[in-house]
Amino acid sequence: MVAEHTGSDSDRETEPPTVECAPGTARPASGTFFLRGHRWGRHDLLWRVAAALGSGLAQLLALPPYGLWWLGPLSAALLFFAVAGGRPRRAAWLGVLAGAALMVPLVRWQDIFGVDVWLAIAGAETVYFIPLAIALALVGRVPGWPVWTAALWVAQEAVRARWPLGGFPWGKLAFAQPDTAFSGYAALGSSALVSFAVALTGALLLWTLLRTVAARGRTRLFTGGTGLVLTAAIVAGGVSAPAIGRPAADEQVTVGMVQGDVPNVGEMSVVGERMQVLENHAAGVHELAEDVREGSVPEPDMVLLPENASDIDPFRDPAAREIIDEAAADIGVPLLWGLSRFNDDGTRYVQSVVWDPEDGPGEHYDKRYLVPFGEYVPYRDFFTRFVERLGQVSSDALPGSEPGDLDVAGTTLAVGICFDVAFDRPVREAVDAGGQIIVVPTNNANYNFTGQSDQQLAITQLRAVEHGRPAVVASTSGISAVVGPDGTATYRSPEAEPDVHVAEVTAMDGPTLATRLGAGPEWVLTGLGLAAVAGALVLTRRRDRAGTGG
Repeated sequence: MVAEHTGSDSDRETEPPTVECAPGTARPASGTFFLRGHRWGRHDLLWRVAAALGSGLAQLLALPPYGLWWLGPLSAALLFFAVAGGRPRRAAWLGVLAGAALMVPLVRWQDIFGVDVWLAIAGAETVYFIPLAIALALVGRVPGWPVWTAALWVAQEAVRARWPLGGFPWGKLAFAQPDTAFSGYAALGSSALVSFAVALTGALLLWTLLRTVAARGRTRLFTGGTGLVLTAAIVAGGVSAPAIGRPAADEQVTVGMVQGDVPNVGEMSVVGERMQVLENHAAGVHELAEDVREGSVPEPDMVLLPENASDIDPFRDPAAREIIDEAAADIGVPLLWGLSRFNDDGTRYVQSVVWDPEDGPGEHYDKRYLVPFGEYVPYRDFFTRFVERLGQVSSDALPGSEPGDLDVAGTTLAVGICFDVAFDRPVREAVDAGGQIIVVPTNNANYNFTGQSDQQLAITQLRAVEHGRPAVVASTSGISAVVGPDGTATYRSPEAEPDVHVAEVTAMDGPTLATRLGAGPEWVLTGLGLAAVAGALVLTRRRDRAGTGG
């Protein structure tokens, strides 16, 4: 493979021929920057297509359940390789190839709602790779492109996590790094800084390779050594990052976890057997109470139950309330019980409620980020006209607005329910409000054995590092887990089986730097990437004018 420069693309786009350099300037060294019309040898188009597909597949395999995290940097490098020196039209369809290769298989678990829903979501997520690819091609025309490309990855993920319908951040570069050297950057700048470090590492490795191949003699050795030293410095920085402003340990807390399991795992209708789901989780609490009496496990300070441990509203159904009251009285410590709280108009809140053995229900947290078409149907009259099965979502959930800092047995929990954990804001605000242990009640019963539960656990592991706190996941049917502040999963339950577990975790006090800075690093890096695009456009226009004598 030989890098070439030419005035026209091999796919004969209709743009006029471009000039490589302004008169009197030197041809840029390979890897420094890439002018329009740059070619990767005789089979340029083939290399680019292969790199675009390879980029998406590398990121897919980096993410759980595959977990080949070291492919994350390669993904970023390959996408830049695919579009470097390309014109916008070519970059756009190469971006589609990369995005589809990642998103179509990544969200395969959405087919529980239908193949059309799965492909529609995958297609919508793929669209974000079009502006990313075009922007990468533009900033590749100026020196320093490894930094600008990394910032643009952050910009793409920032928009994707917010729009439309509140965003869908699944598949971030950061989410493939739950407990690696890169995850340490989460303690400084949340998931945005992790994605930046991953993309920058890939871009630097590509820069090093291209410059080394183009160099001669001692210059080659110096260039290669410089690139590797910079890459090693990024990795070393991630390892040491969590020590900066590390929260202080407070007290040991004994936490009980109940995974009651549900009937019809993997089917959209798992909520149909509501009373059985409630009874399963109550039975798990009674089993834990018996284990405590027998002395086989220590007495917990609290017991955590998953999202939707009761889809029957105990505030409206006396039988459901009695079942929960009896479970709380048997174990004798506060429960955190996930339930649906219905309103008079038929809407509902997805809640986690503190249930005291003597006083009954107390503080609660309402889930803030709801799953579109799963927990509510946006524009219901319109969409149900075309997709009748969306009518199975019989009631629309309403989002909460307050942080999930809940006082349970003298310890403040930072609660984020299921989909909440994929977003930076809910857990951060709950920790900032005093949360000492991150708790993620979740219901993944629709998605068992699809990899979705593994993906969500990886995100939770990153949140633990981000805020320097242990995290506990309580799931209806798995994966329930205990995660240390370093992101290591010290316990995980089997899927689709009942499970009861007791763990000792350390409550933490004080914020990490990431907790303090909030979304600041993400906005700075996004602005940096967009500014680089603007600068590249200005510089390209000046080169064009100089080349035509204008």
